[in-house]
Amino acid sequence: MAVLLGLLVLSAPTRAARIAVGPYLQAPSETSMTVMWITDVNAVSWVEYGTGESLDQKAHRSRHGLIDADRTIHTVTIEGLAPGREYRYRVCSKEIVTFKPYEVTYGETVASDTYTFTTLDGRKDSISFIVLNDIHERNEVLISLTRLAQSQPFDLVFLNGDILGHIENEPQIIDHVLAPCTALFAKQTPFVYVRGNHETRGKFARRLPDYITLPDGRYYHSFDHGPVRFVVMDGGEDKRDTDKEYSGLVDFDRYRAVQRKWLEAEIRSEAFRKAAFRVVVVHMPPQPSERWHGPDDMYQTWRTLYNEGKVDLVISGHTHHYEIRPPVEGVCEYPTIIGGAPQDGAATVVRVDATADHLRVTMTRDDGQIVGTYAIDKVKADSAAAL
Repeated sequence: MAVLLGLLVLSAPTRAARIAVGPYLQAPSETSMTVMWITDVNAVSWVEYGTGESLDQKAHRSRHGLIDADRTIHTVTIEGLAPGREYRYRVCSKEIVTFKPYEVTYGETVASDTYTFTTLDGRKDSISFIVLNDIHERNEVLISLTRLAQSQPFDLVFLNGDILGHIENEPQIIDHVLAPCTALFAKQTPFVYVRGNHETRGKFARRLPDYITLPDGRYYHSFDHGPVRFVVMDGGEDKRDTDKEYSGLVDFDRYRAVQRKWLEAEIRSEAFRKAAFRVVVVHMPPQPSERWHGPDDMYQTWRTLYNEGKVDLVISGHTHHYEIRPPVEGVCEYPTIIGGAPQDGAATVVRVDATADHLRVTMTRDDGQIVGTYAIDKVKADSAAAL
């Protein structure tokens, strides 16, 4: 604000916004990529991108004709991209100092370094992805497991639930998910957040979708990459909706029933049926249980559709005991891979390598020891290596 002192006009100095965390990649597809980041002040933001050495294109987010402004969480989807192509990008934010109806005052522009990403490609011959689960805010476990996995390249990362505990505030999400993942891989490799039962708890749990991108606004969705059709499901809570822990604020039985109807359509879709492999990623493994209502409800309502759709693999966590469950004819006609616990010596990272003919699973413990493998061959009989 200018202050007149005699003939001298002093203006309050402007400063650039600071990128507090990010950028991190979300919601990948063959023709788009979503970039998110957080600034320390309200700003208007955009992404500059291009192929080769050029950053000659610009994308911003607008809704109902208005460009997003005066906010700290920034989400920009770059559209019209080509499948399987590498792009360079950087994010830019300009602080909004004052926001009046006919006058907006800006601060300086801050820009990130330049990074690359590659769009998905359903025609790609081979792909690799990793799955992490049940970290429960132990950053050192998240870091050590990811670094183990980074000995070989991968296309995608699935955070398969309970990466967080009860969600109470924004710093918790930043400190235990966004900041470490951005530092480790998320500037160049997208992650898919699969909600766990712990991430439904806490006063800030309903705000989690503000910090990640949910395709079609849902935690459950499907997409293709290479020979794999991915189906992401959300089991919700493990207890009954009526349990006292939830204070009458949950509705997961109906939510799982809605997902069943969606899954019925999914397994009949052309994309699902023509995929070489069909992989379900869900935090809680569907299993019969007298004690735990959520996994039992999933077992009773989703398992038959997994069988009918000839799902090739289910990847879960939740139990805190790493395990490979082979298929059981007439019951669960698909193998289930269950990742480990957050404790030292029990945490795991699951790696999957897929081609049109083969799918290979490797489960590695936090000490670097391979503790389980599973192989699916579209020509020969499936085989598993027991833990």
